[in-house]
Amino acid sequence: MSSSADAEFFTRLAELNDKFAASLPQTLGRLSAARNAFDPKRPPAALIEQMHAVLHTLAGSSATFGFRILGQQARMLEQRLRVLTTFDAVAPEEWEAWLSELDVFIAWGSVDPKAAYPNDESSV
Repeated sequence: MSSSADAEFFTRLAELNDKFAASLPQTLGRLSAARNAFDPKRPPAALIEQMHAVLHTLAGSSATFGFRILGQQARMLEQRLRVLTTFDAVAPEEWEAWLSELDVFIAWGSVDPKAAYPNDESSV
């Protein structure tokens, strides 16, 4: 009975992995749209919350569904975003630096989210 349960579990997990992979372009598209609407001089709180939620979900789900590096990178972006939001004021240059990191993440994730993560923007 346990081998049947194991087989069912792994079949279901494979289905969920495929579903996650299929939804990834849409999720990255949402991040990209939020990024394009982001004004580093006046970052809207609602947009920051949306980006945080997407990155948090990606970070948590990615490892479960076989996208370990994607999850690690999403977690780092999420944590950096959390740090930036703890300050009363953040220089636009700091937001721009974070947005540049997000751009690399989105570009890489859109091409091959299971590949090695690029060390800089020129690798994407």
